[in-house]
Amino acid sequence: MPAGAGGEIIFEFTPLGGSVKVTAVDVATGVEVSVVGPTTAPQRELERVARGKLLYRLKRIEEGEERTPEKPTPRNPEEGSGGGIIV
Repeated sequence: MPAGAGGEIIFEFTPLGGSVKVTAVDVATGVEVSVVGPTTAPQRELERVARGKLLYRLKRIEEGEERTPEKPTPRNPEEGSGGGIIV
């Protein structure tokens, strides 16, 4: 069973015209996936598809086929992080 498979999943529904974007986030790992479906689709069906995609991704991470998301390391402005202009 993938890590986080039995854990809490947060779903976010965002309407996009005639479609709805569903984002599923595994609370334990912070891994997230999104799916898009019609606004006429039942909420449970959209959640089922998003959950399945999330569990698939968690399984790939557990098997080492995909890396987990890394948090960016904060940069020190004194060291010159590059790419920016100090005004």
